[in-house]
Amino acid sequence: MIVVTGAAGFIGSCLIKRLNSENFKAIIAVDKFGDNEKEKNLQTAIIQQRVDRDEFESWLDKNYENVEFIFHIGARTDTAEFDLDLLHKLNTHYTQMIWKKCVAYQIPLVYASSAATYGLGEEDFNDDESTISNLKPLNPYGISKQEFDLWAIAQEKKPFFWAGLKFFNVYGPNEYHKGRMASVIFHAFRQISSTDKMKLFKSHNSDFKDGEQKRDFVYVKDVVDICYFLMHHRKNSGIYNLGSGKARTFIDLATAVFHALDKKPDIEFIDTPADIRDKYQYFTEAKMEKLRSIGYQQPLHTLEDGVTDYVKNYLSKGMKPY
Repeated sequence: MIVVTGAAGFIGSCLIKRLNSENFKAIIAVDKFGDNEKEKNLQTAIIQQRVDRDEFESWLDKNYENVEFIFHIGARTDTAEFDLDLLHKLNTHYTQMIWKKCVAYQIPLVYASSAATYGLGEEDFNDDESTISNLKPLNPYGISKQEFDLWAIAQEKKPFFWAGLKFFNVYGPNEYHKGRMASVIFHAFRQISSTDKMKLFKSHNSDFKDGEQKRDFVYVKDVVDICYFLMHHRKNSGIYNLGSGKARTFIDLATAVFHALDKKPDIEFIDTPADIRDKYQYFTEAKMEKLRSIGYQQPLHTLEDGVTDYVKNYLSKGMKPY
């Protein structure tokens, strides 16, 4: 059996479909079920059992002998969440529980960290574990992920294989339920489809022109391919960046969506909301050499290729699930 937490969510549901495509059908889907919009992501998935998030610990104690691998993808991912107790409970403490169980039961583990841990990128988005303690996340979500990464590195007892993946700006099918936390590509599709225009945030940093803020946008199909690779690799434990490795501007992104919709680009700039200006990342770019060094050599989607596939094959087809 393979466990996937956050199973009904964006990345978790895509990972389950990727596993299904390789004929893995004994999937244990862990989540807080009941959100009908989110659970549409699992309509065509092959799953052996659904387990409520709050019951997973006791389930694992009873069934650990049959568990081959755990992908802990579930988390509270809202970067505007300021309930520290909730973030500690769902992101830090829950992941510590899973880690300890993986140590006790000798189960390999991949868990979701985040590029939000990098803050303004003072450490140059380097996934060298010796520099992780220097990172300065900009929001409580990033802090909760940073706390666990530091805790994991400091542990004397570790799973025989583990990997923490710092997801950058992931986009793709099955994010439809995420509301304002969905990718800019998703929001661009909806804006452009309804108005033939796209609004982007102005720059409030003199080093960047309007729309030339840069982020590392990574297609979810690449994310789940890398997760699948690590399930079979099971050596070289540690923390890894997971992005495209190439920072691209928001103008590039919007233009790619216009082109995928066969529309002429028409971009308007609006002020960045004052309450997030001081927490806004103007540049992110994953250093991918560490992951490449352990043997993952598949090419990653360019922004244009990923956006075209997402728009034409999923968004334009009624937000088709992966």
